Amino acid sequence: MPPLNVTSLAPATFILMGIPGMEKSHLWLSILFCSMYLVALLGNSLLLSIVRSERSLHQPMYLLLCLLALADLALSTATVPKMLALFWFGRREISFGACLTQMFFLHFSFSAESVVLVAMAFDRYVAICHPLRYAALLTPAAVAKTALAAALRSFCVILPCVFLLRRLPFCGRRVIPHTYCEHMGIARLACADISANVLYGLAVPFAAVVLDVALIAASYVLIVRALLRRPCGAARRKASGTCGSHLCVILLFYVPAFFTVLTHRFGRAIPQRVHILLANLYVLVPPMLNPVVYGARTRHIREKVMNVLGLSPDRPLQR
Repeated sequence: MPPLNVTSLAPATFILMGIPGMEKSHLWLSILFCSMYLVALLGNSLLLSIVRSERSLHQPMYLLLCLLALADLALSTATVPKMLALFWFGRREISFGACLTQMFFLHFSFSAESVVLVAMAFDRYVAICHPLRYAALLTPAAVAKTALAAALRSFCVILPCVFLLRRLPFCGRRVIPHTYCEHMGIARLACADISANVLYGLAVPFAAVVLDVALIAASYVLIVRALLRRPCGAARRKASGTCGSHLCVILLFYVPAFFTVLTHRFGRAIPQRVHILLANLYVLVPPMLNPVVYGARTRHIREKVMNVLGLSPDRPLQR
């Protein structure tokens, strides 16, 4: 067998094809995606600005919400600008290094947001089940440690994917039928055995997220038990309201993600364009709707947003 040409190990650039089979709709899709991205940028930036400027909101619940907004911004910004450049200007090429960087921050942001959602579930569990210990357990320092844990966990889980891809030979294959770079989309272009990529890419990140979902579910089982023991009243309605906002965000984040991953791995009968369209919505819908959900269901944030937009007379927030 002739020796493998070293230049074939990694192409200088990849070619992103957008959404194959929907080329005629690229312009209209780009307008939709751009609108969703702008709403996500505006909503999350406004949320960060409000929490930063309002001292009464410097509490663990709202600080965790800021971490969620930062993860949402990173998730959408890692993919959408390049996607829009592809749709509007035909800039399909992306360098090998830029492709790996985009893949890393895409999966990193998703993993980090999952950790933040676990922390938010724990926050609600302590607030409802152990309210007297809330101030001792949930502090700004604890939120900072949560941010560090989310970053470290995500970094350690995703970094091996970069090395697993860098070791593969591609033999000139460089066309990615997608709007952005993701782990298995790149690995499938390799002209070598990718079983390690398939095993690691499915087992480790998926297991980490499943563990997060299990922890969230356990928290809410305990929360529901505590709420059912309480008599009906204002306190019970208030606790149910804040948990309802968090549950909406959880469903917006995990349901599209799991559906995208499972259909991508096992849904062979589903057309490729449907896979790719769902993957695009998965990086846009949660970042766009999360601020709306919390803005609509959290009174303090809703009142402050209305004050900023001039929709109600300015009045101090009630603790």
